[in-house]
Amino acid sequence: MSEGTMQRRAQRDQRDQRAKRLTRVLVCAAAVPVMLVAAGCSSDSGSGDDKDKAAERTAASKSASPSPTVQAAAYGKLPEPCSTLSKKTLEELVPKAGSGKEGASNDTATRGSCSWDSLDDHGVKGSQFRWLSVAMLRFESDVARGAGDKLARDHYMKQLQDAQTAEGAQSVKTTPVSGTGDEAAVVRYDLKKKEGTFKQQTVVARVENVVVTLDYNGAGLAGDKTPDADDLTKAAEKAAKEAVASVTAANGSASGGSASPSATPSGSKSASKAPSASGSESSKSPKSTSTAGKS
Repeated sequence: MSEGTMQRRAQRDQRDQRAKRLTRVLVCAAAVPVMLVAAGCSSDSGSGDDKDKAAERTAASKSASPSPTVQAAAYGKLPEPCSTLSKKTLEELVPKAGSGKEGASNDTATRGSCSWDSLDDHGVKGSQFRWLSVAMLRFESDVARGAGDKLARDHYMKQLQDAQTAEGAQSVKTTPVSGTGDEAAVVRYDLKKKEGTFKQQTVVARVENVVVTLDYNGAGLAGDKTPDADDLTKAAEKAAKEAVASVTAANGSASGGSASPSATPSGSKSASKAPSASGSESSKSPKSTSTAGKS
């Protein structure tokens, strides 16, 4: 073999080796993006798993959270409406009254009322008319609406506002009443009618989650003298305290509640700012017998 032939073969071998090296470089370069894509997919997959697990932990935490709760109402029932006042009290306030007239109620554990009327006829000297009513409304605690005692206080304020804005009321005066439930106030005013001047007293009291509204009015008819408003107010306050005690006794407590130092004086003050009521168990105006004519 000649020297020239040997050189050409050596050059071909070198070219072949360079070509093989270039091929290996290109193959490796092409493999790198594939590896990166695979690594990226693997990373995304891991991130998704973490998100799913985090969502599962959040859902588990929410499901483990306690449901909203509200404090249970203190009182679960009401006394018999026509038995809230003693026979002695009835004789003092409505001396000529017969048995009380119980108001209609589709749930006696939630609401109840009873009324009495009395006409003491003095012949040619006229007669004395009295009308008395006791209404009770009990509130249950509700998660959406709130605790029973709070709902009762809202109704208490509305009842006071109702009494203060009674149609035809004149010389309206509101004063707090102590020692009657958790808070109480009396609204008193005059009503001028063709039969005479009616003196109206409305005592509103709250004890825990129950509101008691006592209406008491009197008038001198056919020429008899108008009763003293102060005397009627004292009698109404006494009867209201007895009615509140009946509520607590019906629920296993002998206490009639104590007036809150902050709530009692604010009862009168706050009442003037309270929103108007949208219906109540109590009457907005005094009742009368057929002799006195309808209110």
